[in-house]
Amino acid sequence: MCGLAGIVTADGSTPDGRLLLAMADVQAHRGPDQGGKIALSGAGLSHRRLSILDASTGQQPMQSEDGRFTLVYNGEIYNYRELNGTLAGDGYRFAGHCDTETLLRAWQHSGVDCVSGLRGMFAFAVWDAGRRRLFLARDRLGIKPLYYGFTRDRDLVFGSELKALLVHPRLERKLDSQALEAYLALGYVPDPLSIFQTVRKLEPGHTLSYDANSKKVQLNRYWDVDFAEANTSDFDSDAAELLERVDDTVRMRLVADVPLGAFLSGGVDSSAVVASMARQTGTPVNTCAIGFDNPAFDETEHALLVARHLGTQHRDQQVAVGDHGLIDRLTGIYDEPFADSSALPTYRVCELARRQVKVALSGDGGDENFAGYRRYRMHWAESRARARVPERIRRPLFGALGQAYPKLDWAPRALRAKSTLQSLAMSTAEGYCHGVSMIPQALRETLYSTQFTRELQGYRASEIFRAHAANAGTDHPLSLAQYLDFKTYLPGDILTKVDRASMAHGLEVRVPLLDHELVSWAARLPATTKLRRGETKAVLKRAFEPLLPHDILYRQKKGFSVPLAEWFRGPLTGAAREALAGGALTDSGLFDPSALVGLLDDHVSGRADHATPLWSLLMLSRFLESQGGVARADNGTPNATELRRHA
Repeated sequence: MCGLAGIVTADGSTPDGRLLLAMADVQAHRGPDQGGKIALSGAGLSHRRLSILDASTGQQPMQSEDGRFTLVYNGEIYNYRELNGTLAGDGYRFAGHCDTETLLRAWQHSGVDCVSGLRGMFAFAVWDAGRRRLFLARDRLGIKPLYYGFTRDRDLVFGSELKALLVHPRLERKLDSQALEAYLALGYVPDPLSIFQTVRKLEPGHTLSYDANSKKVQLNRYWDVDFAEANTSDFDSDAAELLERVDDTVRMRLVADVPLGAFLSGGVDSSAVVASMARQTGTPVNTCAIGFDNPAFDETEHALLVARHLGTQHRDQQVAVGDHGLIDRLTGIYDEPFADSSALPTYRVCELARRQVKVALSGDGGDENFAGYRRYRMHWAESRARARVPERIRRPLFGALGQAYPKLDWAPRALRAKSTLQSLAMSTAEGYCHGVSMIPQALRETLYSTQFTRELQGYRASEIFRAHAANAGTDHPLSLAQYLDFKTYLPGDILTKVDRASMAHGLEVRVPLLDHELVSWAARLPATTKLRRGETKAVLKRAFEPLLPHDILYRQKKGFSVPLAEWFRGPLTGAAREALAGGALTDSGLFDPSALVGLLDDHVSGRADHATPLWSLLMLSRFLESQGGVARADNGTPNATELRRHA
């Protein structure tokens, strides 16, 4: 992988080369092998490279022979050889065997339409010196990140990570109130928002064109996942075809000039990927897993079972279940507040993998593609219940019941009905947002200060879900939930988590289950093929029955979790009290200090389980501290207004 950065100046001047290098070098972890920059009249681009293919060529920034086009790129184009053949037939010549050159030639040949032919993960920028235009593109699923924004002087800045933009001394750092509300609801800042008003993320499947003459920004969506179901489907035939398609996507991702391996958790998705790798390679696959010293959170025995079954070269490492010392390190890695606690073991497994390999395949995307989350079953059941009761009755009835029903964290699961009752009072999209929220809306509102509540002006994170639902093209409960995850949780949480954790170690992670052709095919399978008779990922499990042990395919899903509840009643109690009772959270003016302390007291006493909200608040506190006093939200600034209009 790589890290890219750049500047387009408002006045047409040549950007400072030292600044360009600094923007790239702050991302040196993404590309420890090589760095470079080009400063031109009106624009400059810089790059850090992690060499995976043809290390002798492909240095970036890369220019066309006539100097008109300059490219910086992060990612892998898996069909680059096929594209090279087509482009060579049209008269283009290649100096090496690197996909960066393929991308430049594709741009020269097709311009903005080149993205439609790319199969892979990518974020790239092209400066057209002849037309004084910048073009940015991000892959269809959001595997690779790309940020952009405007400085006080109206310079456009962009980079693979937010930290690259923050190097620019003229970029304002005012907090975005809507991003904060979304973070506190979801545990991450969803695209296209960023934590700062003057910066946005380019959404997956989108391109951006910026005309430096007219100063106009144009966003274009070039791809979206389509959940329109196929007319006919046979379960066993679908499973057989799925196995072939997974083999195809894995095969494309085995091309590398450096050591390659895979993550192996012992779950269905990673096991399926490794099984496909094992039957396509002539040598044992390098696999690795992270375990915990507490059996309740350890899955290494399952990973070892799969490794032995498939004959992999397996390594695992035990990590103390109290491994929370990475908190400050994670703050620096993610740039924005990020509250997925599984980032801790993800960081460790990437650290372990990098000792042996430079590229690792993962099973990410299997849950979203094939309906693997337990919450999908609940959402489908809730949607059927909503359909039976008219909205005019349902909202007041279940709203009142949800408010009155006690929150029984300590009770058996069947008695914890409060969240379900609250969800039934909402629309489908609102209910799904409520179901995935780390801090439910009612609890968030008790924590907010009066001032911050005014700043939000009634805005709620559920608006993000309603907007995406309006574009989903499906009203089937399962398909809609999957679509919403593809738009929010997958790029905002899962892929962000893996990208930053892997890049922190100079490790490239490839995700064959998120090949866009596989995603498009899976999206059109009938819902009952994916969630069949209560069995999640039914078609994926059937596909790999010939290759994997039954107990691996059909055991209960555990997940990559850490013992937050224990931490906040033990080793993290002091840190949490320090964060909530004063310091950055209090100084921010976002919260009611007494409500924050009450939240912790209720958890420590055992009256409630607030581990997840406490983790979200602790990570926000560390982020605010790292920024050294970020300015409060002011949503009327010209730069913020322009970005909101385009986003």
